[in-house]
Amino acid sequence: MLGDLHITEDWTLFLDRDGVINHEKKEDYIRNWSEFKFYAESIAALPLLAQKFSRIIIVTNQKGIGKGWMTDADLAKIHENMTQSISELGGRIDAIFYCSDLDNGSFNRKPQPGMAFQAKEQFPSIDFTKSIMVGNRMSDMEFGRNAGMYTVYLATTNPEAPFPDTKIDDRYDHLLQFAQAL
Repeated sequence: MLGDLHITEDWTLFLDRDGVINHEKKEDYIRNWSEFKFYAESIAALPLLAQKFSRIIIVTNQKGIGKGWMTDADLAKIHENMTQSISELGGRIDAIFYCSDLDNGSFNRKPQPGMAFQAKEQFPSIDFTKSIMVGNRMSDMEFGRNAGMYTVYLATTNPEAPFPDTKIDDRYDHLLQFAQAL
């Protein structure tokens, strides 16, 4: 459980985006900034998390690019506006990694750990045993497990997911509840 962890300033927080930071579109993609809607709980949580973790990294599958429904530039604009809004509220995002591959077996597509290794390449001091992956899907939990991280499931979009589960170390209703538990 989270209380058993001794989180110090050298820990890294990995976050999924859709369904964790913002509302996701059911069976669709956030294609532009006007469709991006923060969870109120996430807006409140991110400044708290910025005080606890040395790095906060978003890892997000973005198949909509691979399908041609949006461009890398569209996604960059969403992320630019998102990080600016988070920063203005006292939070921060240190890096964002995304995978637009259509192949579910791609090494960089969650649940495979490729984006974790991309993050470690950019931040060599990342220690996956001192990292937490927070997500709202079992593929996020598998990603965390595949990289050797502690996993936290948020029941924002899929509350029916079984818990306890071997892929999930801890479970909360939303990001603020997780932040308050630290």
